[in-house]
Amino acid sequence: MEDVTTNVMFEQSTVSRGYIDAIVVDAKTFIEQKSLGVDLDRAESRQGELVTPFQQAKRYADAQPNVQRPDTIIVSNFREFRIHDLAKELHPETNYSSFKLEELPGQLHLLDFLVDPKADRRRREKAVSVNAGYLIGKLYDLLQERYLDPDTPEAQHSLNVLCVRLVFCLFAEDAGVFDRAAFYNYLKELPARQVRIALRELFLYLDTRPEDRDPYASDQLKAFPYVNGGLFAEQNVDIPQFTDEIVELLLEEVSAGTDWSNVSPTIFGGVFESTLNPETRQAGGMHYTSPENIHRVIDPAFLDSLTDELEQIIHEPGVGAIKRRNNLRPYQDKLASLNFFKLSHHD
Repeated sequence: MEDVTTNVMFEQSTVSRGYIDAIVVDAKTFIEQKSLGVDLDRAESRQGELVTPFQQAKRYADAQPNVQRPDTIIVSNFREFRIHDLAKELHPETNYSSFKLEELPGQLHLLDFLVDPKADRRRREKAVSVNAGYLIGKLYDLLQERYLDPDTPEAQHSLNVLCVRLVFCLFAEDAGVFDRAAFYNYLKELPARQVRIALRELFLYLDTRPEDRDPYASDQLKAFPYVNGGLFAEQNVDIPQFTDEIVELLLEEVSAGTDWSNVSPTIFGGVFESTLNPETRQAGGMHYTSPENIHRVIDPAFLDSLTDELEQIIHEPGVGAIKRRNNLRPYQDKLASLNFFKLSHHD
């Protein structure tokens, strides 16, 4: 059995002036431990609010940066253990797994995600990623219907670019590139008829360098950083009129209802590519290469040696923090210089 105790942090302070009793880092789990006999359904005063143990832990979780927010909250009073899966769509506060202390030997399987967090995370990522791909496919179909002549190459190109940009914004607001829920908040108060213009303004603003931005831009636009790389550079992309149904889907299911920080780019990328490929969609196919199969190829080819080299630098005995950081810089430069696929064009 894997020893996970080295990955547990205790009594971590939060911005709300409370303390998270324990964090199992690799398993992305917060633990709220109460005294023996405490009623786990009873609200008590914490930082001026009446909250149950779960609500207390959830408040701590919501205050964390996106990348540090947990997937699971465990609350316990030494007699009962409750496992709240935050990825559950239906009320994780009340839809939880529970067992008594005397039942622990027969319920250890419920805690497998603590022992093998990577495997559990892969299962979670696959489920979230495939569902995200399904939602984007649904959004794609509804948007396609709004184009005047959806079968033209021009309309197909515009639709694909629009979907790629929307997906970027969804990832960005959950992964910390944008402020949390920035994209959702930008659109949530707008009627459907104004969403098209709002997206055009947003895409132009994202492509504008800070020194060139309109100083009188709205506060909603000012919440977004400059995005380089050319994703938003093309300005003649047609955006159709949105309907109430499309806005509802985009905001409530695709944005607020999906944690894009848990989406695996590997899995979602394959599903998303199928969404944008008319031939694949007509054939009813949504295919992707699993991360496990990808690693069977890339690990022995180069990743294992790079990982070993990194581990040697990190764990070199007798090396202080400053020297270790200096040793990591050439390694970082090495990573930046690697070419894994090099395309050549011949006449």
